[in-house]
Amino acid sequence: MKIALAFSGGLDTCWCIPVLKSQGYEVTTVTVDVGGFSDEELLEIAARSEQLGASHHVLVPATQMFFDEILRYLIAGNVTRGGNYPLCVGAERALQAREVAKIANQIGANAIAHGCTAAGNDQIRFEVAIRTLAPHLEVLAPVRDQTPARQDQLKLLQENGLDFPANKAAYSINSGLWGVTIGGEETTGTELTIPESEWQRTSGAFITPISPSTHTISFTQGIPTALDSKALCPVDLIREADNLAACYGIGRGIHLGETILGIKGRVAFEAPAAYVLINTHRELEKLTLTKRQVALKDQVAASYGEWVHEGLFTEPAARQIEALLVSSQESVTGDVTFELRPGNLFVTGVTSPHSLHAASRAVYGEAVGEWTSEDAKGFSRIYGLAGILHARAGAKL
Repeated sequence: MKIALAFSGGLDTCWCIPVLKSQGYEVTTVTVDVGGFSDEELLEIAARSEQLGASHHVLVPATQMFFDEILRYLIAGNVTRGGNYPLCVGAERALQAREVAKIANQIGANAIAHGCTAAGNDQIRFEVAIRTLAPHLEVLAPVRDQTPARQDQLKLLQENGLDFPANKAAYSINSGLWGVTIGGEETTGTELTIPESEWQRTSGAFITPISPSTHTISFTQGIPTALDSKALCPVDLIREADNLAACYGIGRGIHLGETILGIKGRVAFEAPAAYVLINTHRELEKLTLTKRQVALKDQVAASYGEWVHEGLFTEPAARQIEALLVSSQESVTGDVTFELRPGNLFVTGVTSPHSLHAASRAVYGEAVGEWTSEDAKGFSRIYGLAGILHARAGAKL
């Protein structure tokens, strides 16, 4: 029997290899890289797979795919959850599940396995996508179904020749192009934050603060295309913006909200580039879109973000929202200038060839070019008429 294991090289997915082998499976590990691993880390992941006895290891480079199929829409929709969490990690799970399913089909696997636990959202994201895209394959989740203690996991790995770093076992870290999530003992409750040493991209940013700096991001039809006048592909721009903003502690937070299973969950996150791009993009939209366009986008983007976060990326209605988001970005072209200070991003200016502010011919003060003072007086009288009539009727009661 053959099985494809979605493999991050972390404690849980490493533990799955000897467990699945003991069940008679020939294991192929599949790492779908969405921009969260360095070259050194990818080599280490492949080495762990081999050391634990996997038959094959497959690396799927999917960073550009991640931007083209998901991130461009999260930017276009200014998507966050709970007002601050920019879907750092969960957004990529359906794509990873799809790519693992492709490899499973190529090797003639009987099943797909993942290393998710029973408590989190990822088990649902993976399984909904797999059962939608590869319904003929069995789905196994050894960590969820056997609920091993972390010390027992470490012991089994040691017995199989892998001395997994105990310090890495204390925190569950998921990393991708759009950010990092960090879960540990502190995030199981609501009172504490994680130690400074466990932040991955912003560690030390507030201990040794650096001087403010000013930068400009350029968008072309909603797609980020340049940073400080340097033309970049979106993936490279996100990486540069991430490194730049991380030094200021931008995008660090702890998300508290509902899990898919209906309970409250809490996780630390770092998303420097996501924070910069969502906030600058939103400011450019204020200049180039009408208020009804913005209102409509906010409504559908909220649904889109919920579906992506809750594992319903394969929902056909998501494709309709993506089409609307693309259409909405036709005029979202321009430059946004912003200042970075420790823990703060301040948008200082925005320009666009499609500026609705410039099109209004408005100037500072009372002078306007579209109506007279008499027009304004009549408009205000008519605009408040409903309230006037209601007050008049109420006076008779």
